[in-house]
Amino acid sequence: MTLASRLLNKPSTALLLASSLLLGLTACSGNNNNNTASPSPSSSPSATTQPSDSASPSGEAGPNADEAAWKLDTSPVDLTWFVGANWYAHTWGDSLTSKYVTEKTGVNVKIEVPSGDANEQMTLMMTSGQLPDLISMGSWETAVKKLWEGGHVYALNELADQYDPYFFKVAGDGTLKWYKQADGNTYGVPNDSYSPNLMHETGMTAANQTFLVRKDLYEEMGSPDLTTPEGFLGALQSLKDNYSKYKGQTISPFFAQGNVPYGMTEYLQNLLAIPFEKDGKVYDRMTDSDYIKWLKTFRTAYERKLINVDFLVDSDTQVEEKTNNARYFMMVREWTGMTAVNPMLAASANPDSYYIAVDGPQNSNGDSAKLFPGNMDGWMVTMISKSTKNPERAIRFLTYLASEEGQRDLFLGKEGETWTTVDGKPQLNADLVQLADTDIATLEKDYGVLDTYWMMRNPVIVNQWRPEKAPVIKQMEDFANAQADIDSGIYKGLDPLGDSDVAVAWSKISQNWEEVLPELITAKDEAAFDKIFSSFLERRDSYGFAQVMEYRQTELDARKAKMAE
Repeated sequence: MTLASRLLNKPSTALLLASSLLLGLTACSGNNNNNTASPSPSSSPSATTQPSDSASPSGEAGPNADEAAWKLDTSPVDLTWFVGANWYAHTWGDSLTSKYVTEKTGVNVKIEVPSGDANEQMTLMMTSGQLPDLISMGSWETAVKKLWEGGHVYALNELADQYDPYFFKVAGDGTLKWYKQADGNTYGVPNDSYSPNLMHETGMTAANQTFLVRKDLYEEMGSPDLTTPEGFLGALQSLKDNYSKYKGQTISPFFAQGNVPYGMTEYLQNLLAIPFEKDGKVYDRMTDSDYIKWLKTFRTAYERKLINVDFLVDSDTQVEEKTNNARYFMMVREWTGMTAVNPMLAASANPDSYYIAVDGPQNSNGDSAKLFPGNMDGWMVTMISKSTKNPERAIRFLTYLASEEGQRDLFLGKEGETWTTVDGKPQLNADLVQLADTDIATLEKDYGVLDTYWMMRNPVIVNQWRPEKAPVIKQMEDFANAQADIDSGIYKGLDPLGDSDVAVAWSKISQNWEEVLPELITAKDEAAFDKIFSSFLERRDSYGFAQVMEYRQTELDARKAKMAE
């Protein structure tokens, strides 16, 4: 089996997440400006499956734009909710918060997650015609466009018109407009959606990309400069000479989250502050001289046996094991994936073995990183499938979750049990704040508060209630916020998705790059590197890269126009 064939294209872990983003993504957002087919008259809510328990009790007023309609019917109903993240491990019905929400609204949720790739599983579901009631998928996923274009999900605005017009008040005009398709409908509502204006006003950027080092090793080395190839290689040499073992185990010098498609490509390019456009034209970041210089630096590190290929082939289990035991030295990694690990390491027998954010690789001008912030796309989009037997309860539940009341219930739990009002402001109980710092897994399993159920999370609302983060987490977050390029969210997900010719061309290019980059890093010398890279560019052109660049330009121009509306 070749090295390339073993590469893992794994998304950011929650990332991610819990991102608090989150927002990441991921890493990673999608194209939300694609044309979608208008639903036929027969696919409208009134012409499909009729609600089984709709209606307000006799004598009560129907839904109106000034009050949430979920209160009209709180009888028991079951809704399945597909969360398109195979690492998501939470259930509904055991935690205090989920029990409280079900008791309040009557909605019992059965959470489903993919056993493998979310896109593949959703595609199979679409083929069978049997989909979960609610679907949350990464905004960048190709299945999202297929769900919209294939008529598999309801237009949320149509459901809201019929069953709960209060939805328009809580969903937000900006978000609905951003996700509105060519047919005038909006099929999904995002979580963790940030507008540039909001980020400028609050300083909350949702940036989660960071360059991390193990604090004790880094400081024992004298806090070396890692921004230049020379300093980077020097620190790796020092690690090899003086710190190659930890607790009897070999330390892995370097880790890149998402390996080739993410960590070693767009993530590294963001650290290098490589522009997305020049003079209004989309820029080919892959051929940027600073990016190539740093890829050659990694080749040199491999040649000198300062790094190995484990960062390209480690499984999720191996990454988790190494991270939990502080066996990485440097990491290109989203800080949100370290919110559980860092406090654990800080409370260990070696309290300085946790990770801190520092300046990593920089371009030849020494510019600070330009990290992806949050954006209007958000992280995941939630949809209501046409397989549901209860479209009215589904839209009303989404309206509840999007409202400030629902956000508070899901984020803080039940008043008097998990939170109280202090100086007029909801505040999580002190014992739970401590648990969040020391044992987030138990907090989420038993109580289900904070970021446990993030599928409809609105950071504008919930961040006002968020407890102050532990210093070992806040350092990373502050570093990312300081280096966030607030206006760059518009560049996320410019690449074509789906089954079009240009999307197929980009898929071929991307797959080939995943095979080529390991060959570049393991090339025997610089001449071999140049030959491999030149051959890749030739293949890229033959696959249709010019059409990809044209698509990106059209998409960017459309996004700029939408932001200017």
